[in-house]
Amino acid sequence: MSAQYQVEGDSAASISASIEAGVRKGVWEFGTMLPPVRVLAGDLHVSPATVSKAYQELRNRGVVETDGRRGTRIRSRPPIAGPRSALRLAVPPDVRDLSSGEPDIRLLPPLGRALRTVAETNGPPLGYASAAAMPELIEAARPRLVDEGIPAGDAEITVTSGTLDAVERLLTAHLRPGDAVAVEDPGWAALLDLLAALGLRPLPVAVDLEGPDPAAMSAALESGARAAVITVRAQNPIGAAVSQARAESLRALFASRPGVLVIEDDHAAELAEQPPHCIGPVTGAWAVTRSASKPFGPDLRIAVLAGDEATIARVVGRMRIGSGWVSTVLQRLLLRLWEDDETTATVSNAAQAYGRRRRALLDALWSREVDAFGPTGINVWVPVADETRTVGMLRDSGYAVAPGSLFRVSSPPGVRISIGPLRESEIPAVADAVAAAVRPPSRFAPTR
Repeated sequence: MSAQYQVEGDSAASISASIEAGVRKGVWEFGTMLPPVRVLAGDLHVSPATVSKAYQELRNRGVVETDGRRGTRIRSRPPIAGPRSALRLAVPPDVRDLSSGEPDIRLLPPLGRALRTVAETNGPPLGYASAAAMPELIEAARPRLVDEGIPAGDAEITVTSGTLDAVERLLTAHLRPGDAVAVEDPGWAALLDLLAALGLRPLPVAVDLEGPDPAAMSAALESGARAAVITVRAQNPIGAAVSQARAESLRALFASRPGVLVIEDDHAAELAEQPPHCIGPVTGAWAVTRSASKPFGPDLRIAVLAGDEATIARVVGRMRIGSGWVSTVLQRLLLRLWEDDETTATVSNAAQAYGRRRRALLDALWSREVDAFGPTGINVWVPVADETRTVGMLRDSGYAVAPGSLFRVSSPPGVRISIGPLRESEIPAVADAVAAAVRPPSRFAPTR
C-alpha cells in the first residue's frame, strides 16, 4: 500500500470507493498489492468479512485481481480513468523501454499525403442518418482479406474503433456477466483486463508456437466456455502463429460446438510475414477482426470486422445506439493508405525490419543458452524462474521489459521483450543483459 495514501471507510462500499479513489489519483500503479484482509480490517476497525466484500466488489468490476497466495493486487488496466502515466509500466528516463509492445514510430508510414487527399475529396459533411461503414471501404477490404485466406467472401463486414473495441462488442453481443471465455495463456493482457471489466470469466488455454493447444481448448469448452478468442498470427506475447494443421484440429473441435462464439484476432495484419490460418466459420457465431493500428500507427483507431450475418448485425445495431459509427474521415484515410503504393512499400519494409530484429534477438539469446520464443510479431517471450528478480535486474542494467504476470492466468512465468523500438546494433548488449538476469536457465528448450 502506498505510504502516501491510506484506505478509509467503515463499510464495504466506502472501503472499495476509497481504494478506487487511490487508483484514480494514480497513487497506486498496476500490480500494487492491497493489504491482507485481516490487516486492513484491523486498521479500519471493521470485520474481515467487510473488507473481503469490498475486495470482491472491486474484483467484480475489474479493478483488482487475486494473485494466488500473494493476495490481491491492482489490475494492469483497471476500468477507471486516472493519470495517463498510471496506465503503463513506470520507466525511468535513463532506461531503454522494451516493455510497451508498440510498433516502431520510425517505421510507420507518413499520413500527411493521405490526410491531404482525404481533405480534398471528403465531399459534403455527413449527417447522423447517412454515416456508417463506407461501402467503398468494405468493397476494398473484402478482396484484401480473401487474398490472404481469411474467409470473408460471403461474410458481413463492418468497421470498429480498433481490435479491443471489436472484441468487446462481439462479447457483449453474445455473452452475459458470469459467462466463461476461453483465452490463450499466456495471452493478450488487454483482453484479460477487458474480461474482468465485463464480468466474464477467463478459462486459460495453453498455447504453443502453433497456437492454442486442442486438448486445452477442449477442456475449456467442456468447462462451459461460451466464446473463444484466438490470435491467428503474431500472438502477444509469445509470437505464435496458428499452423494449418492446428487450424484443422481446432476446426474439428469447434464443429461439435455450434453455440460457441469464435473470435479470431489478426491484429498484425499487413505486418505479418506469413498468411493466416483461420478456424472459422465453423460455429453459428464467428468473427475475424483485423486492425490498422500495428501497420499504419496506433493513432489510427480502426479495425475491419468480418463475421456471420447475425453477429455483425448485433454489433452494428449496438453501435447505432451508442457511438454510432467509426468516423468516415478515418475510414477514408484507411482506404487511401491501402491504395497508396508508397505506403504499401513502407509497411512491407517495416515487416521485414521487425523480422530481422526478432530473429537476431532470438539467435543472440539462444547462443547465450537462453530459452526464448517469438516466431512472428514484434515481441520475444523469455521463460524465467522469477519474474520480479529478472525484471529488476534488467532495469538495473538499463532495460525495461514487461513482467509475464500481465499476460498469464496459470501458465509458467516469463518476461516479454518488445523488439519494436530495438535497433539491431543494440541486440548483443540486450542479450547479454538478459542472459545475466535469467538464472537458472529455463527447463524449456526453444523450437527453432
